[in-house]
Amino acid sequence: MTPLSDWPLEDRRRLIGVFTDIDDTLTTDGAITTEALQALSDLKAAGLHVIPITGRPIGWCEPFANGNTAQHSAPWAVDAIVAENGAVAFTANNLCGIGLQPLSNKRKQLSKIYLQTDATRALNVTRMQQVAAQVLREVPEARLSQDSHGRETDIAIDHSEFAHLPPDKIAQVVAIMQAAGMTATVSSIHINGWFGAHNKLEGARWIARELFGRALDAELSQWAYVGDSTNDKVMFAHFQHSIGVANIRRFAAELTHAPRYITAAERGTGFAEVAQAILTARA
Repeated sequence: MTPLSDWPLEDRRRLIGVFTDIDDTLTTDGAITTEALQALSDLKAAGLHVIPITGRPIGWCEPFANGNTAQHSAPWAVDAIVAENGAVAFTANNLCGIGLQPLSNKRKQLSKIYLQTDATRALNVTRMQQVAAQVLREVPEARLSQDSHGRETDIAIDHSEFAHLPPDKIAQVVAIMQAAGMTATVSSIHINGWFGAHNKLEGARWIARELFGRALDAELSQWAYVGDSTNDKVMFAHFQHSIGVANIRRFAAELTHAPRYITAAERGTGFAEVAQAILTARA
């Protein structure tokens, strides 16, 4: 991982968009800071596409999209928020295409769009509940994540947010999910499992196509990705301009693909550092 200061100016100048993780990348101690929120706004104001993509549930993301949080009353300055590792997203109605599901009248400005069909999601719900029950039965120390009620397309086991699982138990949970045919990833706080071949990269491809009609793989030199943990490795492997905030060092031994660059600062301050590097190149 090379210091962010080595990121070539011309590479930064060519960017048209930024994908970013949320937990421990945009957030610090579980909340987005004013500094990171301003960084999102500054990137959007400079004309870049900005899309957070997270393993968190879609229900957890809605307050950020609406600006209805205890810390901040304004919506995040983003084009969309992609949740559950690429399976579902919130986006503004005026950016959406076919197949969108409007939210309640109270929040008409947002729509929810799914990667999978209604029939596929309905089938997967039953299967996911069965696997979750198996995990809790076979790994007594395991606990469902406290945000599980907002999940529609995956399950999550808490390993570092409100509960603690040692590495051997994390590996056991992953093995159970994979044996059941699920995709399983480990974020900085949760073990996520779902049915389907999608991941953060497929979610990024999907949302770029749905919102902007863009083929992401044809223009990767114009996009950056910022993350902090092992569930970002598929993005680190694929994006030429991949950046880890400094707290990613705690996962260094587990990263089969590390980010190309690393910030000096951790978490939200690290993301603000990335934004400043991009904006400086465009000045």
